[in-house]
Amino acid sequence: MKEEQTLKWHSHYRGKLQVCPKVPIRSWRDFAIWYTPGVAGPCLEIHRDRLKVYEYTNKWNSVAVVTDGSRVLGLGDIGPEAGLPVMEGKAIIFKYLGGVDAYPICLNVKKVEDIVQAVEWIKPSFGGVNLEDISSPKCFEILEQLRRRLDIPVWHDDQQGTATVVLAALINALKLVGKKISEVHVSLVGAGAANTAIYRLITAAGVRKGNVVMVDSKGILNDQRVDLKEASPLKWKICLESNEDGRIGGVEEALRGADICVACSQPKPGLISVNMVKSMADDPIVFALANPEPEIWPWDAEKAGAKVVATGRSDFPNAVNNSLGFPGIFRGALDVRAKTITDEMCIAAAQAIAETAEEKGLREDYIIPSMDEWEVYPREAVAVGLKAMEQGVARLKLTRENLAENAQSIIEESRRMLEILMKTNLIPPTP
Repeated sequence: MKEEQTLKWHSHYRGKLQVCPKVPIRSWRDFAIWYTPGVAGPCLEIHRDRLKVYEYTNKWNSVAVVTDGSRVLGLGDIGPEAGLPVMEGKAIIFKYLGGVDAYPICLNVKKVEDIVQAVEWIKPSFGGVNLEDISSPKCFEILEQLRRRLDIPVWHDDQQGTATVVLAALINALKLVGKKISEVHVSLVGAGAANTAIYRLITAAGVRKGNVVMVDSKGILNDQRVDLKEASPLKWKICLESNEDGRIGGVEEALRGADICVACSQPKPGLISVNMVKSMADDPIVFALANPEPEIWPWDAEKAGAKVVATGRSDFPNAVNNSLGFPGIFRGALDVRAKTITDEMCIAAAQAIAETAEEKGLREDYIIPSMDEWEVYPREAVAVGLKAMEQGVARLKLTRENLAENAQSIIEESRRMLEILMKTNLIPPTP
């Protein structure tokens, strides 16, 4: 889509979301219930029991989409105001695919402690927090601190979201090539937020840490990279855990003999060459996920012998898109009033995503559902809710049937609401 068209549409609608009442207002007299004096009743109940806020307000379904604008899409540090269109876009995906009421919160602060403090301050209004487009390495510390300090789910989509959907695609790709997750060798090209989280999640799901080789801009991570000991404790931990063969070098050396390559690096076709793919193991799997251009074009990877290829682009087959993850995962977490989102909940979501595609028939060009296969979202919600209850991080106990019915009805209601608004021209046609 051309830039001038997107500018015209955004200007025409003056933003992508609005607040709409969910209660009947038949006359001004109803405000005696919804506002003063009637509102005092729920206020006092919540004062007596803080958790009743979930019963009397929309906190149960509200998520803050928080950014400082320091790493917006492929645009970099463009600031909180310029990041607002992206956060609004995220919010409408939350609503349309997960039935979640999401609110853009763009902070005019940059320091870790200020962002953490700001989120703590607004926490009473929200049932969950989605961190978005915050630069590395501070995004790691912000997520860690908030998960430790808050009793609601805090999620960083560039980390946990990407990792969940990558794992889902990987589960099915391995089925197609007939390899076991516990035996494969994995090369991770790039060591930012996405691949760091991917490393953590795929190893939690069964990949041996010693079978992983990660490479950053300075080379392969190994126990000789003492430059990372103080500069990046998280990377240093990976240096000590991974790469049991002690490989050194760059991307070329990292890919040699690997069963899987997951690249979350620079949007630079050629960063991974045809010869590098040829040097991988038999029937290699290549996920080139940089946007807007992948590290290797999919047709080049296929010509080089890649059995399964995925990218981050929706116009190519096997699109690894975060939107397959966060709406359903938050739906499930909110429905059981989870206190956090654990790695095990993410793995459960990845398995639900993978099963949805598998039931339709896996092919080399179909290892993961597309965003319009909306049945994946209630399935994720159920898997996440069940896992949260199993792990003891859920405040509510629901049956599988309750979870499925609840998620499906809320998501269907969101879609129907939008259809009605469009049919009645309350949302006018595009210009």
